[in-house]
Amino acid sequence: MAIHLIVAEHDGLHLKHATLSALTAARKIPGDVHGLVLGKNVKAIADEFAGYVGKVHLAEHDALEHRLAQSYAKVIADVAKSIGATHVWAAATVAGKDMMPRVAVRLQAGMASEILEVVSETTFKRPMWAGDITGTIEIGSPIKVITVRATEFDPAESVGKGEVAMISADPGATTMQFVSFDAVKSERPELGDARVVVSGGRGLKGPEGFKQLIEPLADALDAAIGASRAVCDAGWVPNDWQVGQTGKVVAPDLYIAVGISGAIQHVAGMKGSKVVVAINKDREAPIFQIADYGLVADAFVAVPELIKGLQEGKSK
Repeated sequence: MAIHLIVAEHDGLHLKHATLSALTAARKIPGDVHGLVLGKNVKAIADEFAGYVGKVHLAEHDALEHRLAQSYAKVIADVAKSIGATHVWAAATVAGKDMMPRVAVRLQAGMASEILEVVSETTFKRPMWAGDITGTIEIGSPIKVITVRATEFDPAESVGKGEVAMISADPGATTMQFVSFDAVKSERPELGDARVVVSGGRGLKGPEGFKQLIEPLADALDAAIGASRAVCDAGWVPNDWQVGQTGKVVAPDLYIAVGISGAIQHVAGMKGSKVVVAINKDREAPIFQIADYGLVADAFVAVPELIKGLQEGKSK
């Protein structure tokens, strides 16, 4: 029988929903399910996670207060060995992509990254070539390390109160040093969890376009804001807003792409959206090939009209 270890991701206060999607994927393979919470003063998070798994291992240490991939990977691998884990799971977030390859090396394990489907205990489906194709891979090693694309699996349901067990942690030596963390603070929904996302691209002509069009449209829809890689690289908006293969993968109920051409790299990060609306003055833009609704128009004309209509609708 499989023994699963689910690595929890959290912000120091709450469990990230993406972790529960990883748990859903793990549950597709029968076996014992263990959770792992790392950090400092994070017992409340372990208690929260215990509502979803039978047993949560809680490792607290001064060196684990900030997520350093080297330290975290060592502790994760140590815990996996101690419980005889056959599968080690995490969400395919920035944190998961940073830590889990290191875990796989320490465990001499095969790895499946950003899986879309669990076929069997050893076989998984994952996107390849920027999402153009879906590949089926088989892992032959005794231990499997897997990261899960959260948008492809619903968050797991609670199963009742489980056990929380404190364990000793040895983060070991590391060449990494925590300097600072500059969080993007916003009253808007978090990009990965939002039901509605409004994204902008180079068609907005500069950071002023985001302030003039995207921000008021997002406020009118209570939406999160996303962006294409090109505008993030140009410094128009924070990198945290990037949607795409090298950014965040989102699957909201509604995705509005304004001034985005629809390059493969961007589409790989949002094509799971339930409804896609594209606004672009170039009728040949690739984004129209995947859009459910498309408007060929100048964004600087169409979006203010859309905002006005939404605001008038709210006032009635």
